[in-house]
Amino acid sequence: MTVTARPSLSRPVTAGVVTALVGFTSSFAVVLTGLDAVGASPEQAASGLLALSLTMGVACVVLAWRYRMPITAAWSTPGAALLAATSAVEGGWPAAVGAFLIVAGLILLTALVPRLGSLIAAIPPSIAQAMLAGVLLPLCLAPVTGIVENPWGVAPVVVTWLVFTRLAPRWAVPAAFVAATVVVITGIARTGTQVDPAVLVPAVQLTAPTFTVGSIAGIALPLFIVTMASQNVPGIAVMRSFGFEVPWRPAMLVTGAGSALGAAAGGHAINLAAISAALAAAPDAEPDPARRWVAGVSTGLSYIVLGGLSAVFAALVLLAPVAVIPAVAGLALFAAFGSAVQQAIDEPGERMPAVITFLVAASGIALFGVSAAFWALVAGLVVRGALRAGRG
Repeated sequence: MTVTARPSLSRPVTAGVVTALVGFTSSFAVVLTGLDAVGASPEQAASGLLALSLTMGVACVVLAWRYRMPITAAWSTPGAALLAATSAVEGGWPAAVGAFLIVAGLILLTALVPRLGSLIAAIPPSIAQAMLAGVLLPLCLAPVTGIVENPWGVAPVVVTWLVFTRLAPRWAVPAAFVAATVVVITGIARTGTQVDPAVLVPAVQLTAPTFTVGSIAGIALPLFIVTMASQNVPGIAVMRSFGFEVPWRPAMLVTGAGSALGAAAGGHAINLAAISAALAAAPDAEPDPARRWVAGVSTGLSYIVLGGLSAVFAALVLLAPVAVIPAVAGLALFAAFGSAVQQAIDEPGERMPAVITFLVAASGIALFGVSAAFWALVAGLVVRGALRAGRG
């Protein structure tokens, strides 16, 4: 009598844990930086990180379990970078929370009204990616300027990132964060800084939203466009490359509802994972495609656990020496910046509008209380229209 061994779940479970660890540690500093830039207090930013971790964790579990696919959700890292490049808008943090709610509503509308998704798809990819590249540029310069500003604190982070980029690219940014943590702990030990244990306990800080023209035009619309163009659409493509057809409407409903639930607590948006999606959906996670959904559930549960440590991560950012955390955030965005630049100038006929979009976004200008990201889109589309006028 032959006994067939039952397949082990340890491999997809481990893949899910790795997906969550890489996704969280690679970009949480960008999220905290973005929330701080639009007016969040340290407590509100920590609350936002907690809300995002919990909502995207639940979204992973729901989608993976229901559809038996390794569908993973993530926070919008390009969206957080957009916030980091945006100064506080009129109305402050409550207006930013209002913009987060608008984004959640638009994601839900995308599920219910297919025409809205078509309108987003109608924005030339070169323009959308050029806007993203312009937004990312100042943040990606942080490791360079940081080495000059604080060489002893930033250099170990950059060197660690470089070594792991050569040996284990997937772990390059998490390793850089570990190096930054060592720098922070060393600084605390040297200076004798006392840490209040109360700040290490996760807590939700709810904010009543307000709605202003500046926050809708300067935060909500660019954030929605970046989230859709740089996360949801590529996320679908990544999953399709591994043989999984993600159900669009349910995915948008779940991530839109999650974004709405987390907005008042400071979460800017959740969406389908793009780059990190491959960690759970690839054959390395589990040879049998029918069992890879376990990795999606494992990812979600791991995000929920990491959410419980959100206050600890936020405290590390607060206690970090000057320039160290911005350097980590900049290193985390290098790959996204390179991809955005490549896509922006890929088509020769689209380069001039893309260049204009990039320059306006990188300038950081704010007119009438509206951020540069919005004006970059306007400028790029106007230039593109002018150059194409009369060509049929």
